[in-house]
Amino acid sequence: MNARSELAATPAGATHGLTEATLPIGGADPDHLPLVRVWYGFMTARVTIALAILALQTTLFALGQAVPTWLVLGCGAYFASTLGVRLLARPEQANDTLAPFWVWTIGVDALVFSTLQVLQSGNINYAPLLGVPVLLAAVLGSRMMALGTAAGMTLLLLLEVWWMHAQAGGDGASRLVQSGLTGLGYFVAAFLVNQLAARLVREQQLALRSQMTARLQTHVNELVIETLADGVVVVDASGTTRTLNPAARLLLGATETDSRAPLALSGEAAWQPLLKLAQQTFALESAQAADVTIVHAGKSPRRVRVRTRLTIAHEVRAESLCVMFLHDLREMEARLRTEKMAAMGRMSAAVAHEIRNPLAAITQANALLDEDLTDPGHKRLTGMVSQNAQRLSKIVDEVLGIARVPHPGIQRSSPIQLVLDETVAVVCRDWSAHDAATRRVQLALGTLGLPVDFDPDHLQRVLINLLDNALRYVSTETGAIQVSTRLAASRQSTLQVWSDGAPMEQAVEQHLFEPFFSSESRSSGLGLYICRELCERHRAVIGYQRAPREREGRVVQGNEFFVNFRPPKPTAVTGDLFAPGLL
Repeated sequence: MNARSELAATPAGATHGLTEATLPIGGADPDHLPLVRVWYGFMTARVTIALAILALQTTLFALGQAVPTWLVLGCGAYFASTLGVRLLARPEQANDTLAPFWVWTIGVDALVFSTLQVLQSGNINYAPLLGVPVLLAAVLGSRMMALGTAAGMTLLLLLEVWWMHAQAGGDGASRLVQSGLTGLGYFVAAFLVNQLAARLVREQQLALRSQMTARLQTHVNELVIETLADGVVVVDASGTTRTLNPAARLLLGATETDSRAPLALSGEAAWQPLLKLAQQTFALESAQAADVTIVHAGKSPRRVRVRTRLTIAHEVRAESLCVMFLHDLREMEARLRTEKMAAMGRMSAAVAHEIRNPLAAITQANALLDEDLTDPGHKRLTGMVSQNAQRLSKIVDEVLGIARVPHPGIQRSSPIQLVLDETVAVVCRDWSAHDAATRRVQLALGTLGLPVDFDPDHLQRVLINLLDNALRYVSTETGAIQVSTRLAASRQSTLQVWSDGAPMEQAVEQHLFEPFFSSESRSSGLGLYICRELCERHRAVIGYQRAPREREGRVVQGNEFFVNFRPPKPTAVTGDLFAPGLL
């Protein structure tokens, strides 16, 4: 029979035992199921009893006792039979029929023990051994088999008493009563042991079903955690992770090849903020929350919002664990930007009708009023009105321009291409021409005339916004603004706009590309945001960093905005990528 077995369902009075050829519920090891262990225990006991009987009969035969040779050989055969069943047989179900299980175990035991009891070689009483097949049938068989085996053993005892009385006479009544009481004990033991075995089966089935439910729930939890976009980390008191989903590994920047290998938070300097937060959670035994920055050498920092929870230890010696939920702040900010853009889109129509038309009337009325005024003070007032009206008109145009930008998925098959060096040179020359005294730009063009996928008008707007932004904070020294293009080994072109302004505050740097965010009260806060939107729609990446540049023979730290373009495809330069009217 197959070693992979399980416990069969056992209502009261029905067959109970070990089924074959099936895997246990929940994948439990069959060799560790209670009745399986009992089965092997009985088989081992049979081997031990057979060996003891064989040794006894052999000793009596060697001492010259009246032991037939065939009895010694029979005991040897019995020992070989029990040993073969123990080594070769596997747990199987015992039923009401004379299955091989009954024949090779209970039947053989009953035959051997009854034969020894009848012969009683050496005046040894073997009646107690008749209880072994009764117990075996009661534990591993059905109730009917257990009671039937007890009846058979009782009948053998009664037949033995009758045979002895018929052969030798004597006091047969006392021996008959003794055999009857022994048989009654067999019946009682068979019934009680069978009931206990049936209960054991039911309890084991309940435990296996509970185990299956727990494993299924654990598997579902693992699947849910694995697919979460947010990171989930379970940490013990020593700072070693117990559970770590893929999102958490990405946020932590883990480099282990084994995705299930635990991590020691104390092993990386970048993870120290998480370790301190976990230790604080264990020390205070309360939930904690904080925004941390994970910085690995040579990699861009990741800003993560961390919330911790402490598991409750229901047992006295149970271990508490710290569960950490990691949220990528960049994604949270991206969702916030999306919500802002959705609100902006709904407002654009109202802005066009409710602000633009009255603003045009104000501008026109102010111009007419300015024509009739001669007082310098009044002229300054109309100039202020005109200046602020133009600023408000620019803000309205930028808002409406953002609302008209199409969805990134709306693209033509043939993207627009431009020669980066030529376009940058033209835009910088035109921008400097408006005020040659203050708008001095140093150019360093190095993309060797290779094209990039970008709309020329959109690149002009991005570059002008970056130049205007740099002009606000630069010094008056030569080379205060430097524009350069470079070509990487992967044929990827980049554009850098560098200025020698002071370092930005961290709070300002974190929100550089957000709409309506500005460190100056007179700025709309849409310039850098529009740059990022235009770059993303051309699959380019815009970013900021502090970078050194050489100026007049010395190295100067400055603010650098860079645009990494997508390597161009070898396609025809035709078509337009965006709808007209954006600029």
